[in-house]
Amino acid sequence: MSKFELALAFAQQLVIILIAAQVFGYFAKFIGQPRVVGEMLAGVVLGPSLFGLFLPDLQKSIFIADTMPILYFGAQIGVGLYMFLVGLEFNTQLFRQQARSALGVSLAGMIVPFVVAALLCLWLLDKPGLFASNISYANASLFMGAAIAITAFPMLARIIYERKLAGTALGTLALAAGAIDDAAAWIVLAVVIASFGGGVMLAIKAVIGGSVYAIFMLTMARKWLQPIADRVQQSGVLTSSQLLLIILFWALSAYSMEWVGLHAVFGGFLLGIAMPRGKLTELIDAKLHKVTVFLLLPMFFTYSGLKTQLNVLASFELLSIAIVILLASVFAKGVACWAAARIGGADNRTAMAVGALMNSRGLMELIIINIALKFGIIEQGLFSIMVLMAIVTTLMATPIFHLVYGRHQK
Repeated sequence: MSKFELALAFAQQLVIILIAAQVFGYFAKFIGQPRVVGEMLAGVVLGPSLFGLFLPDLQKSIFIADTMPILYFGAQIGVGLYMFLVGLEFNTQLFRQQARSALGVSLAGMIVPFVVAALLCLWLLDKPGLFASNISYANASLFMGAAIAITAFPMLARIIYERKLAGTALGTLALAAGAIDDAAAWIVLAVVIASFGGGVMLAIKAVIGGSVYAIFMLTMARKWLQPIADRVQQSGVLTSSQLLLIILFWALSAYSMEWVGLHAVFGGFLLGIAMPRGKLTELIDAKLHKVTVFLLLPMFFTYSGLKTQLNVLASFELLSIAIVILLASVFAKGVACWAAARIGGADNRTAMAVGALMNSRGLMELIIINIALKFGIIEQGLFSIMVLMAIVTTLMATPIFHLVYGRHQK
């Protein structure tokens, strides 16, 4: 395929992706879900589970293998930039006030899922088509714990952002606890991968490198960025060279997190937190928001959806296992986070809202299980079960949130 044909094929894909994202996004809002849920479903619909199921030849002719690297590149840029924008909205002062509650919620959101996962694996390890044949009980339990504990951080952020809760106690508590949980889940996944040929250095880099980088970003990097913020504050203008420099910092931050074995989204999020507040953050958001949310982010949802296959759940046994895992996951994450928030001093309304938001897993779940499938930790059966769990828990989040917290900030 020539470069011109490749560009034409990708342009065709992009048009379809953007139309599907808009249509499903508006439909999601119409039924009371955030746009992000519709965009996630659009990605699944465009994949082999629906579009490929009914019109397989047409689906394969549109989403050809040659364009997947381009789509993957755009997807990673989209989700990374979005988490950078979310970091800009993160209220660090309020986070310090909520630190105790956030730590308690995040610990509950990790400990209980790992205990539940250990119990589930006593049953699941003997079932065919779920885990790799040579996996140990410890590794199976660690993976399941990470998969149950993970939160749909980009989607959680968008729900909070769309509901104008980014600077509130609830929004900060949920974002902080979600960030801690997801970082821990990625570290655990790195440890599991290390035992499957990734090497011990992978686990060491993830634990030590991620911690050191977070400390650096929140101390030294913030001081280095202050002169840029001061110049922008005085002039009231963000120049092209200044914006380019910020994007370069973002790329280095995202790459650093990928290099240590975590996900690029944490690099973007950390840089967003580190940016000095004021006119600089306002202008960055104004320049990057629309292109990120409406152009790049749908590519992330579609790329993940193209790798999702739900037709294997036609098996009654697998469907039964999926229901058990779903119920166990809701209890382990949602109920545990609600209880921890209450113990931490939150009122019942806020605690239930935190539990509802933290129970959403979305495409962070799809990312982690795709990695596990790639490294041979799990097989297609468990992969599909976890996809279903991710979709259902994400769809549950907004209705339960509205029920317990209300449709609008109070």
